[in-house]
Amino acid sequence: MKSLREIQTEIGALTAEERAALLSWLLHADRQAWDEQIRGDFSASGAGMKLLDDVDGQIRKGNFRPME
Repeated sequence: MKSLREIQTEIGALTAEERAALLSWLLHADRQAWDEQIRGDFSASGAGMKLLDDVDGQIRKGNFRPME
């Protein structure tokens, strides 16, 4: 596997069009990873669902202040 420095050097040698294509690919890959994380967090057993369940419980108990 190449080192980060080697990869950076090779990226620096790309044409403007190639760098734009690489950036587009990286952004797409990052968005997909983020979407997958959100899906996992808000699945039935995800940490996000526990948080939402806790908030719902506090609301049912009347332990909240409405936003203005």
